[in-house]
Amino acid sequence: MSDHGEERLFFGRRKGRPLRAGMQRRVDEDLVPRLVPVETAPANATDPRDWFPQPPRAVWLEIGFGGGEHLAWQAQHNPDIALIGCEPFVNGVASLLRHLDDVEGDRVRIHPDDARDVLDVLAPQSLERIFVLHADPWPKRRHHYRRIIQHETVARFYELLRPGGILRMATDDPGYLVWILARITAHPDFRWTGTSMADFTERRDDWPETRYEAKAKREGRMPAYLEFRKPAQTCQG
Repeated sequence: MSDHGEERLFFGRRKGRPLRAGMQRRVDEDLVPRLVPVETAPANATDPRDWFPQPPRAVWLEIGFGGGEHLAWQAQHNPDIALIGCEPFVNGVASLLRHLDDVEGDRVRIHPDDARDVLDVLAPQSLERIFVLHADPWPKRRHHYRRIIQHETVARFYELLRPGGILRMATDDPGYLVWILARITAHPDFRWTGTSMADFTERRDDWPETRYEAKAKREGRMPAYLEFRKPAQTCQG
């Protein structure tokens, strides 16, 4: 159930192996102060900067942060940025909380549930970057409707990004890559930031490797890296 009463099916994994005592303690004690207050946020009108004690220059969102390596790295290397991470898998949430020991300031909020709950409440043009890295490809055709990247999701990403904002995606699944490209290129306004095929196969300097990505490479699955920009507004003469 979303915070605004809309019934939704959720297909992500929520639990894995039992957490060790120390990691469970992190979830029990450290998660609550970092929770995104979706239950009280007004739909389609919330400025996420209000969720932080010191208003950041901008807010970035990561959907499905896995073990949290990428999100924590971005927080460490961008001290004027606040980040929101969505991840229903409790083991991943515990891992991120551990990584946040190295992040200065109270600049990370976590939604340990369906990312669409957060997308629903954010105001248009309230995000500077959105990351969707190595989302579950749901490879069976009958499960494609479960994929996070859909035409309507891409349109919502565009609405939420500021002019000049960035959408980054990555996948090591060839079928999902074709799916993503079909939906992002169907949007009339998103623009690819690359200039050559190398921009599909090589990460940018400010795009750290995740645990999942390293595992995919070891198993012979080479990722594709996708970056698209919402055009900046131009001055009218």
